[in-house]
Amino acid sequence: MSTMTDMRSRFVETVDDLIEEDPRTAVVLADISADQLEETASRHPDRVVNVGIREALMVSVAGGLALTGMRPIAHSYAPFLVERSFEQIKLDLGHQDAKAVLVSVGASYDWTEGGRTHQAPGDVALLDTLPGWAVHVPGHPDEVGPLLRHAVGAERSAYVRLSNRTNATAHPAATEGAIEVVREGGAALVLAVGPMLDPVLAATEGLDVTVGYVATVRPLDLDAIRTLARSGDVVLVEPYLAGTSARLVEEALNDRPHRTLSLGVGRVELRRYGTPEEHDPLHGLDPAGIRRSVTNFLTARPAS
Repeated sequence: MSTMTDMRSRFVETVDDLIEEDPRTAVVLADISADQLEETASRHPDRVVNVGIREALMVSVAGGLALTGMRPIAHSYAPFLVERSFEQIKLDLGHQDAKAVLVSVGASYDWTEGGRTHQAPGDVALLDTLPGWAVHVPGHPDEVGPLLRHAVGAERSAYVRLSNRTNATAHPAATEGAIEVVREGGAALVLAVGPMLDPVLAATEGLDVTVGYVATVRPLDLDAIRTLARSGDVVLVEPYLAGTSARLVEEALNDRPHRTLSLGVGRVELRRYGTPEEHDPLHGLDPAGIRRSVTNFLTARPAS
């Protein structure tokens, strides 16, 4: 990986700019990243609110701010922000029609040493139980600012999922919600979400597949999937719970013969530490595991 600013730092920089630019923007914290926003808080103490280690309160405060006409951003680790605070997301945001932007760090298992309390592979699937949410999964720090600005400006509730895992290069088209064709082929569409692009490119080297990249998964561009999945075979590679977006692929292709292979974080809890890179092969998300799954999928294609 080349040296570059990480996603959380880009988030902090963008939040600082947004608060300077728009008096409606506020950020609500639960200690996480509060030290990085101290200077911003000193200039705008009324719009940088740290409630301490009270994540449910954080979301409730964001909901209250939204009801006054503010555009709040709530930020913490993914399991604390989405799973621990889900009742407040459902009621204080969704039920009250209050719009906020949730921005997480930690992804599925970025901090493996933190154990299960800091892992959230089911976060996007959980938000999928609520209507109307946008979900952005940047794959590079340079994608964070544009995606966050889009989320704040869209006047809807949105989830921006940051990660320590990044692709080597940014893909600006992904910040517009498009599926970018990175490699063309005929046997299948392999759709890589966010930081899964580089592992997918390594895994599919030499295979006759189209590789598409997407950083906005809600809404997912179903028309692009219909256009790109010419063979009817789709491999979906997501950095969270396997199969999270499979229903949308089915919706896109429900009027034609098709097959879908869903790759992502498995449902079996890995009760061990190690590094994220050591967890990848256990979920089949390293390049060798992805290639094995894709090859087996293509080989098992029914005879026409």
